[in-house]
Amino acid sequence: MKKAIIFDLDGTLLYTLEDLWIAMNYTLREFKMPERTLDEVRQFVGNGLKRLIKRAAVPGTTEETVEKMYYCYKEFYDVHCFDNTDVYPGIMEELEVLHDKGYQLAIVSNKVDSAVKELRDKFFSEYIDVAIGEKPGVRRKPYPDTVITALSELGIEASEAIYVGDSDVDIETAANSGLPCISVLWGFRDKEFLIEHNAVHFAEKPADLTDIIVQLS
Repeated sequence: MKKAIIFDLDGTLLYTLEDLWIAMNYTLREFKMPERTLDEVRQFVGNGLKRLIKRAAVPGTTEETVEKMYYCYKEFYDVHCFDNTDVYPGIMEELEVLHDKGYQLAIVSNKVDSAVKELRDKFFSEYIDVAIGEKPGVRRKPYPDTVITALSELGIEASEAIYVGDSDVDIETAANSGLPCISVLWGFRDKEFLIEHNAVHFAEKPADLTDIIVQLS
């Protein structure tokens, strides 16, 4: 019997792409590098902030510069992370349904932990108690560390949880954690891409999640 649903954040619960893009281009401008398009940033996200920066920066950017860009980005994003970010249509209604059915709900993300918790507090505090992001000592997805941490805080086993995400990183994370994965189709990756990366279960809209979760239970 499944007791908990663990959600990715960006591209799954929240539309965050524009704020990620604006923060990335602000950082690139500060370091005199060419800006990136919205679609480029969409393809770059998913493996954590430093990987996003490395993908967006000019080839050959040193680790020292990446580190400086990381703090530049983080300082800007911490101030502007709500500017264009909002919950996807239908998500709040679905979270209410799942909560009322007795499922425990959590978030795991490769976004920095402080931002994950701030976004949870702003948008999802009524339904989601556990929110885990990137922080020292916890390897980011697709390693299972953030999921393991969330399961521990929820007080359940992997066999009692289902993972929901929008990317190849999420599919791999679920597999590495021993959880079935539901791939959503309103996020940052299209269905063909997800199929190529071994996606099996698809939700076209948030209301589809309940039926799939029941099937997987």
